[in-house]
Amino acid sequence: MPVRSVPGSASVAAPEGGKLFAPAAARNSGVLCDLLEEVAPPQGRALELASGTGQHAAAYAARLPGLTWQPSEADAARLASIRAYAGGAGLANIAPPVALDATAPGWSADHPGQDLIVLVNLLHLISEGEAETLIREAAAALAPGGRFVIYGPFLRGGELTSDGDRSFHASLTAHDPQIGYKDDFDTIGWLHSAGLELLQAVEMPANNLALVAEKLSP
Repeated sequence: MPVRSVPGSASVAAPEGGKLFAPAAARNSGVLCDLLEEVAPPQGRALELASGTGQHAAAYAARLPGLTWQPSEADAARLASIRAYAGGAGLANIAPPVALDATAPGWSADHPGQDLIVLVNLLHLISEGEAETLIREAAAALAPGGRFVIYGPFLRGGELTSDGDRSFHASLTAHDPQIGYKDDFDTIGWLHSAGLELLQAVEMPANNLALVAEKLSP
């Protein structure tokens, strides 16, 4: 599974009208759409990894109509929720979700030629080894010149920079020592090792960070 069992505060999704609803996804959808409007290619194929409830995928498809969006998830309950959001969006540019464990080796072979890959709030819920595998697979799935956007909480130069981050990271590592915040410099190093070039590191609300990388041409 790409998301381990985590404390309840790490991922909140309550039933609402047959769909799952995550308050955090509702809060950050707008700023994520604003970011993608600035850094995403204007058209092409976009793959969202670990789509969660489906709220983000529906928002992305509405805001960026030039991209054809493919949501994905490993969790069956969330796949059902994504289908509900995708079907209810009434948009031609969002596909039904596919089952995909973003931490598993080899998934890129089934999803080649992506112009954009988006990952939101997952790295702190998986191990370092799983994070490195995910980044390698995302790089392999990108078309030359394609972009990979990673968003979430990070250590900054090895340090936790807010009380909220210190508390959240501690709750994660207490629950599972293999997970927790990843260091921004380490993550950039993994991107470079996978053949991606960092274009921007964007400070986001609530002390989150977005890393925007591009696949180098062969």
